[in-house]
Amino acid sequence: MLASPVLARAPAATPPVPRTPGTPYAPRSIPDRIVLTAGADPAREMAVAFRTDRAQATAEAQIALAVDGPTIEREARTVTGTTASIDSANGPANYHQVRFAGLAPDRVYAYRVKGAAGWSEWFQFRTAATTFKPFRFLYLGDTQNGILTYASRVIRQGFAEGRIALTVHAGDLAAQRDDLDHDDEWGEWNQAGGYNYSQVPQLPATGNHEFVDITLPGGAESRKLGPYWPLQFALPSNGADGVKATTYYVDYQGVRFIILDGTSALDLGALDSQTRWLDATLAASPARWNVVLFHQPIYTCARPNDTEVLKRAWKPIFDKRRVDLVLQGHDHCYSRLTAPAGRVAGQAARARGEAQGPVYLVSVTGSKMYGLNDRARTQPDRVAEATELFQTVDVEEKRLRFRTYTASGLLYDGFDLTRGNDGRNYLAELPGKLPAVRTCAGAVGPDGGACVARGK
Repeated sequence: MLASPVLARAPAATPPVPRTPGTPYAPRSIPDRIVLTAGADPAREMAVAFRTDRAQATAEAQIALAVDGPTIEREARTVTGTTASIDSANGPANYHQVRFAGLAPDRVYAYRVKGAAGWSEWFQFRTAATTFKPFRFLYLGDTQNGILTYASRVIRQGFAEGRIALTVHAGDLAAQRDDLDHDDEWGEWNQAGGYNYSQVPQLPATGNHEFVDITLPGGAESRKLGPYWPLQFALPSNGADGVKATTYYVDYQGVRFIILDGTSALDLGALDSQTRWLDATLAASPARWNVVLFHQPIYTCARPNDTEVLKRAWKPIFDKRRVDLVLQGHDHCYSRLTAPAGRVAGQAARARGEAQGPVYLVSVTGSKMYGLNDRARTQPDRVAEATELFQTVDVEEKRLRFRTYTASGLLYDGFDLTRGNDGRNYLAELPGKLPAVRTCAGAVGPDGGACVARGK
């Protein structure tokens, strides 16, 4: 009797990528995904990216100084830009980018963008002033998962605080790991911010989820920047050599915002280039305040270990150049840290009247949550677990007013960072009693339901 042949098991079928019900994100003949970004000098330059179907083959916008009646078209000028195509799960699309140069400082402009079926509505933005002027910016951590379902209300609550001049995003704007089809994810991200993203300049940093996994010719695994990032954002090209698509700086009314790419630094050999550029860009900064934005935190609140590679390379520069705020994401928890030696050490230093800084922040806006690590119980000044948050920062001549709010608009944390006559920063906690620290108690979350923060 012959033995039965051994049959090779057929490879398991790849499960289909989840899709948004219906086709709400199909490209249309009217522009959508309209996102305003700042030029390196936002007093004189802004840029817009937008999407249409393929019928609109060229990038066209109109811009004019805003007037107070319905006659904007009378003085509008047409500006052209660049167009790139992409074949998405929602159909073939063209992404367009137009740069508005030669603008007058501290003026309100109206613009609109063109699709094959006609123009969008008019949007408005104000250019930055050339000298210091107080303003407020919005800081958002990872939106990433459940963007439209959950993160949208947090984003909108942030804008509802009012007078937001620009928005900074600490990376992982979309999951881009098949949580949904990537085009659906970016559709949700744009829908969550809505017209606010078209009128308020956006300053995004890349996270690891802005990259897609690839296999190199020799079989090794690597990653590259996903296709949507360079299409969705018309960013300044003044960053570090080799990573100009994901690093840049913007000077806005007395603040220099420096955006770094932690993923390229950690995984793609761009650490040295960014480190040199960071030091030079801070050394040349004319700003009253310097804010650095990137994804992977120096001091983690969820992961077992700090990001030592970035800490060794960048923290000495932050200290030497007296960076004021370091804004980060990635950990899906909240942390405010002023003293690496711990919360008690930071409190004691403030009680002695000592200068402090930089202040390291980690925050999360979306629904994906990680549990706090052991260090988070004693090292940061304030933490939160299983909590969606947004932050506003009011920039004054000699003070930064940092406020953290929960999704419902509850003031959860904050501090004032005041510039002393000696040029150093002095941190003052908020007066009065803050809400109880939001953490899980075993399997029970801080709102009484199940704890949604998982271990990392």
